[in-house]
Amino acid sequence: MMTERPHRRLALALSGSLLLLFSHAMADSHEDKGAGIDEDALVRRVAEEVLKKLEDSDFLQRQIDLGIQRYVAKQREAQARAEGQRGRAANRRAESVRRVAPDRDHIYGSADARISLIEYSDFECPYCKRFHPTAKQAVDAYGGKVNWVYRHFPLGFHNPLAQKEAEASECAAEIGGNDGFWRYADALYARTRSNGKGFPLDGLVPLAAELGLDQARFSDCFESERHAERVQEDFREGQAIGISGTPGNILLDNETGRVRVVSGAVPLARLRAEIDKLISDPE
Repeated sequence: MMTERPHRRLALALSGSLLLLFSHAMADSHEDKGAGIDEDALVRRVAEEVLKKLEDSDFLQRQIDLGIQRYVAKQREAQARAEGQRGRAANRRAESVRRVAPDRDHIYGSADARISLIEYSDFECPYCKRFHPTAKQAVDAYGGKVNWVYRHFPLGFHNPLAQKEAEASECAAEIGGNDGFWRYADALYARTRSNGKGFPLDGLVPLAAELGLDQARFSDCFESERHAERVQEDFREGQAIGISGTPGNILLDNETGRVRVVSGAVPLARLRAEIDKLISDPE
């Protein structure tokens, strides 16, 4: 209703102009009875008057602005629908994520937590490096309700180092248990410069010794490459459920089986908001 009033005012003004032009034309025709009305001239005069009225008002600019606003709104709606569809498709694929198994997975926090943050990660990924402390802060904030499950997803363009770092972390877990894995993973993320060349390959064994792990056993494990297939198992699992980049995060409600995909190095506030939605939304 707000936009109809200026339109009505403009229509009345244009109608008045047309009537005035026609009256002038009729008067001219009476003055020169021998000549007929020049219809072409009349049309030109009417067109000129209409254009002048439009130029003198801001009607055209308002219509252009409204058109732009409508176009932008439609584009945003289309984008939101597309994102919603992609999100629903991603969640459907992620529903088949392998459930958490304490005898197989590396778990930070309570193994009995209702919500699991399952991260498919790459030790050479700069975004994973950024997200690493965020995930830990989120778990610590929920007092046993949330845990963090680390799975490997070494990206091809970060190999061979990312793959070898993942294997080294498994050797740390073999020797030092769950705590050994997390101490080694924390140290790797703290020290790597990322992007495939962020940590010296020949420094992986000395790092284990620095963290108090048996260097000889670690070296034997690492040189044997016996955990290479375990790392690739994680990678293939991630691919099967739609993980394509890192950190690939899936929030899993272990009570209901519901999931939420939260891709990327999201800030703590966003991560907590997604966790809260999963906990509070009964659907």
